[in-house]
Amino acid sequence: MKSSAYNSDMSSNFSPPAKPRFPKSAGTYLALILLGAGAATGINYALQAQAPRSALENNPTSLVQPAPRDSISPLLGASGGTNFIETIVNQVGPAVVRIDATRTVDNPMSGMFNDPFFRQFFGDQMPDMPSNPTERGMGSGFIISADGRIITNAHVVDGADRVKVTLKDGRTFDGQVLGADTVTDVAVIQVEGADLPTVELGNSDQLRPGQWAIAIGNPLGLDNTVTAGIISATGRSSGEVGVPDKRVNFIQTDAAINPGNSGGPLLNDQGQVIGMNTAIIQGAQSIGFAIPINRVQQIAEQLATQGKVDHPYLGIQMVTLTPEVKQDLNSNPNSGLTVDQEQGVLIARVMPDSPADKAGLRAGDVIQQIDNQPVTQADEVQSIVEASSLNGRLNVQVIRNGQTETITVRPGAFPAQPRDR
Repeated sequence: MKSSAYNSDMSSNFSPPAKPRFPKSAGTYLALILLGAGAATGINYALQAQAPRSALENNPTSLVQPAPRDSISPLLGASGGTNFIETIVNQVGPAVVRIDATRTVDNPMSGMFNDPFFRQFFGDQMPDMPSNPTERGMGSGFIISADGRIITNAHVVDGADRVKVTLKDGRTFDGQVLGADTVTDVAVIQVEGADLPTVELGNSDQLRPGQWAIAIGNPLGLDNTVTAGIISATGRSSGEVGVPDKRVNFIQTDAAINPGNSGGPLLNDQGQVIGMNTAIIQGAQSIGFAIPINRVQQIAEQLATQGKVDHPYLGIQMVTLTPEVKQDLNSNPNSGLTVDQEQGVLIARVMPDSPADKAGLRAGDVIQQIDNQPVTQADEVQSIVEASSLNGRLNVQVIRNGQTETITVRPGAFPAQPRDR
């Protein structure tokens, strides 16, 4: 069974267009006019007929007339010079920042090598080991308020002892992490500033595949990099993206996103932030992911005011059942599970001392409903749990050993993840 199948609440053929037919009086040549700059979705071309003036006067409607420039290439501005992407970059770019984070890492070997007991054997040949080595990380972020509030990814600043924020104009600030939520990978930073450039937030609930997407960030250490493409899909589950421990449905885009883009904005064709770039599938090409800005904003507000976000938690690992999954489980002696159902959500593991464990849920139970709401996908269970209340009541209907049972579970707070220090 592929691990990507798990969700956890813990955590054509192409034919060229036919040539237009022209009357002989229309002339004998065509001009290919290149319009606009190359974009992620390709370059726009227009075919224009050239003809003697007399032909146009005698039969003006018999020729293919060139379309207005703006309707042929949306990339061109009214002047034919600046395109809309350039305009957006000039508008939003100053509010996109580079974030450099450093953290101290405990070195268990340093104490041993500096111990006098070992020194007496190795003497001066013993190398000095740094007692407090540091790790450095880099990412992007964007300013949402003129007084210096910045949003980025939690993994960019996770465990950081120092955060430095650099603006496009070269100004640098020391940043304070107000809060970081590893479950959604959102963090909020505050710098001491005034009248700083800010972004405008859009509405990610209105996104549709095929709309423009523009990413600005600092990938691979290359500051102020701009890439463009389209929204490829919306509502990609965390399991599909390969991060089942996250409670996010992602925006998928073909705008290039690389390490260092993390935390930077994904923009629409109005220059509004519609997502925060975050996830990359290893080995994938031209596929990037962003957290919808509505979700980011919701989490960021809680982080700024409370310093944390409490996510309801059951403590189960689960997999969506299909006939193929059923066959794999039942034919694999190492799975430890046998199922009769081909539909539903199988509980593959129950975390010890979790709310699910205390309520009596077991590995092998197949969830059919939660609070009378049928569920067939693991992501549906995760969404219901996320929308529930801490210490509230969820009536979970399961099939166990061929019998239907209803078990009441009280969601607890998602346990804090220990930092790797």
